[in-house]
Order: sequence, then structure tokens, then C-alpha cells
Amino acid sequence: MTMHLARGLTTINTKKRKKAKLTLTKISKYQEQMKIHNKEMKRLGCHNLVMNLQEYIDYCQGNYKPKSTPTVTKAPWQQEGYTRTTDPVPSHNSEHSFAPATKKEAMQYTGERKLVGIAMMHKSNLVPVFADDDDKTGSKQATEIAQMRRN
Repeated sequence: MTMHLARGLTTINTKKRKKAKLTLTKISKYQEQMKIHNKEMKRLGCHNLVMNLQEYIDYCQGNYKPKSTPTVTKAPWQQEGYTRTTDPVPSHNSEHSFAPATKKEAMQYTGERKLVGIAMMHKSNLVPVFADDDDKTGSKQATEIAQMRRN
């Protein structure tokens, strides 16, 4: 059995729902509920959530837009009469202090053997190629690395 709709049917409901009319009994129920709601909000200290009858009906039906309250900025908390009793300590400056923004010296090869170049052994495995006494250009070692890579 498949979960498809029959031909010509759709899942989109295009009909507009009619707004239910308020009867006197519904209005009296809303009034009782509103009194309970307002009493509870006052008890909790939420005076901005106290509503009149029309606002409460809109609130119950999902059409209520809350009143905008002005934003109040509070000053940061400070203890009264508190003063700092310690003297500020000056920072120590010296010639051998830590300097995080100094430029790093350029690295330079200082070995005895002559570096000819860099060969790739496998993927990102880089290997230095040196010139020996019997091979001044380093082509013999580079050829060996190339053959090793292909075998």
C-alpha cells in the first residue's frame, strides 16, 4: 500500500476559517478567567501583564500584542562608603623583559654538506637532497629518490 494521495486531491486547505462570534456566556467566562489572571499577575508582581477584557480575549485567541515597555538602564552596583586601602604598585621595566612582538631571525643552513634542493618521497614527506663529494650536483641522490617513489 502506498502513501500517495488520490488523483485530484491536495493537502493544502484553502478555506478561510470564520471567526467565532462571542456570545454572552463566552464573554462572562472570559471575564471570570481575566479576574483570576489579573489577580495572579498582581500577586506575582507582574503589573505590566494585567489586561482589560478585550486584551484578555485577544490573548486567549492568540491575537494579543504585548505593550512595549521602555528600557531602563541601571547604573552598575557600587558599595556605599568603600575605598581602596592599598597603594598601587608600579610595573617593573627591564631590558630583559618579555617582548612578544619581536621579529624572529631568519633560519639559515650552516651544515658542512651542500643542500641542493628538496625532493618529495611520498605524498607530503619532503626529503632534503645534498651534494656529496662524488656527486657535486646531487643528481644521483635525486634520481634514487625518484626511482624509490615509483617502485
